[in-house]
Amino acid sequence: YIWIRSSMEASTILPVLKKKLAFLSGGKDRRSGLILTIPLCTEQTSMEELSSTLDYLLSIPSEKCKARGFTVIVDGRKSQWNVVKTVVLMLQNVIPAEVSLVCVVKPDEFWDKKVTHFCFWKEKDRLGFEVILVSANKLTRYIEPCQLTDEFGGSLQYDHMDWVNKRLVFEKFTKESTSLLDELAVINENEKASQPDKASRPSDSNALPSFDPETVLQTGHELLSELQQRRFNGSEGGGGGGGTAWSPMDDELLAQPQVMKLLDSLREQYTKYQEVCRQRSKRSQLEEIQTKVMQVVNWLEGPGTEQLRTQWGIGDSIRASQALLLKHEEIESQHSEWFAVYVELNQQMAALLSAGDDEDLLELKALQQQLSDVCYRQASQLEFRQNVLQSAHDFHGTAQDLSQQLDGLLGMLCADVAPADGAAIQQTLKHLEEKLKSVEGALQSLREKGQVLLEQISNQSSWFYGKDMQIENKENIDHIHSIMEDMQLRKQRCEDMVDVRRLKMLQMVQLFKCEEDASQAVEWLGELLDALLKTHIRLGDDSQEAKVLLEKHRKFVDVAQSTYDYGRQLLQATVVLCQSLRCTTRSSGDTLPRLNRVWKQFTVTADERQHRLDMASTFHTAADRGSEPGELLDVEVFEEVETVGKALLDRLTIPVIFPDGSEQFFGSPGDMASSAENIRDRMKLVEDKRLQQEEAEQLQEEVALEAGPDES
Repeated sequence: YIWIRSSMEASTILPVLKKKLAFLSGGKDRRSGLILTIPLCTEQTSMEELSSTLDYLLSIPSEKCKARGFTVIVDGRKSQWNVVKTVVLMLQNVIPAEVSLVCVVKPDEFWDKKVTHFCFWKEKDRLGFEVILVSANKLTRYIEPCQLTDEFGGSLQYDHMDWVNKRLVFEKFTKESTSLLDELAVINENEKASQPDKASRPSDSNALPSFDPETVLQTGHELLSELQQRRFNGSEGGGGGGGTAWSPMDDELLAQPQVMKLLDSLREQYTKYQEVCRQRSKRSQLEEIQTKVMQVVNWLEGPGTEQLRTQWGIGDSIRASQALLLKHEEIESQHSEWFAVYVELNQQMAALLSAGDDEDLLELKALQQQLSDVCYRQASQLEFRQNVLQSAHDFHGTAQDLSQQLDGLLGMLCADVAPADGAAIQQTLKHLEEKLKSVEGALQSLREKGQVLLEQISNQSSWFYGKDMQIENKENIDHIHSIMEDMQLRKQRCEDMVDVRRLKMLQMVQLFKCEEDASQAVEWLGELLDALLKTHIRLGDDSQEAKVLLEKHRKFVDVAQSTYDYGRQLLQATVVLCQSLRCTTRSSGDTLPRLNRVWKQFTVTADERQHRLDMASTFHTAADRGSEPGELLDVEVFEEVETVGKALLDRLTIPVIFPDGSEQFFGSPGDMASSAENIRDRMKLVEDKRLQQEEAEQLQEEVALEAGPDES
């Protein structure tokens, strides 16, 4: 295999080369000259194609190799003599100086007579080289077997199509690598020349090579590996004839040095080109980053800032503030897309800064600082606006809750009060106090949130890039103060109404208490009447006891009188409270008639009791006088005892008649019978004493009458 670059290209005569009209097997003669084989066939050989093939093959070896001369083997075993002769004569025209020997391989039996008519050896001087006719088995006299291919009985291996393909690869590599080297050198030089002045960089500074350097290098490495492998195998097989019969050529005939030189040069230029590409990539990255940075900065300082400038209000209700929050979320969403670009750009710039050149650091840092300043400022503006809107939303939410609480409290205060009792009033008062306390807490919360919002609004102009926000802020501030003042006035009105309602409730509590106590007085008076009728029945056993009962009765009546007076006062207070409360539907009801009725019944009963006790006292006093031992019973006393006693007994049988005509007896019939029996007993004692006294007087009279005649 011969791998020196030819001035011709195999691809231009590829169809002819594939016909194998001639070939260089790589074998050498004893003078180290190359062996050129021309295998003639039975078909007519085109001299033109053969000439082209020979021209190509003979252009491959170096001049030093050609100086050793060629041994040409013309295989005429399958061809005619006249074709062989034509080929030999053509060699005189194609390569007369390079041919040392032409070995015409003849058939064993055919050309003997023809050869006698034309002896090549006689034409040596005219041809310029020696021509011998030789049989295939006699070629070894002139050429070693290891330098002959198998068709001549040799051991040298040769695959023509493999040689053609490898030759195509070699020529393609050398062509592409040479062209690539030139292009890379130009690119690298242009890049080097443009480094000092980046601003005047030519428009074609980003030119790309025609071939992919990686692919060309890969092809070259594979080719070199193939050449080295074949040379290594060939060196092992050199020597005497067996095994791999392939003899290596001289170094200048091998393509390895040329391929290696091309690869070294290519790697050197490719390394420089990679640096150029790296610089290009970095430059392109910087330009792309700068473009994106300016896009972000221009949007944030343009449309982004304008969006925030148009959003200065805080809304006049919770619904309006909610709508502003939603609008702000849309603005934040748009900003988020640009902030995401900022994060990506910041990461790219950080990576470039960590591996950048000193000349690029200042520009890149300035770009990074500009982007960071704008993004952080815009993010701060968004956050501040978000805080203002959130505070406004909280403020309006609290105002709405407070308004609802005030409406509820006002509804309670405007509703008619019709409690069933004092407990219900106390519960209502407690509920009102709780409502008022809740309103106070909500109002305090509203003031605090309003103050926070006012402080935020006072700082709002700081992030509007100098725009005059006094009018807008004044509207917002006036709105906040208006809401707080309105809520304060409403709360004050409710407090005043609560005070009135509280007073009214307390008066109603007093009203219910008076009515309750008045009813209680009626019950007490009824109980006193009941006790007077059922338990105050004794009339005493003597005058002393009768006096004690009279004293107790007077005290009992005084208690009843106080109870009645207390009830009257309570009912009078009830009337006054009803007038104060304008409760036209409420009055003392039946309490006053009941009180008067019970009182009249009591007074009637008390008078009757008083009368009976007076009679009992008179009776017992007379009875005591008439029943004193050793004392004479006076007729007047006796008559008084009889008269008063009978009158008292008659009185005990008479019921108490109330003003309404109803009747009621003191105690039970047994109690009355016991009292009457006691009176009768005393009357009987006096009667017995009177009888005893009359008997004594009669006896005295009789004794006196009897003694009178005697004395006379």
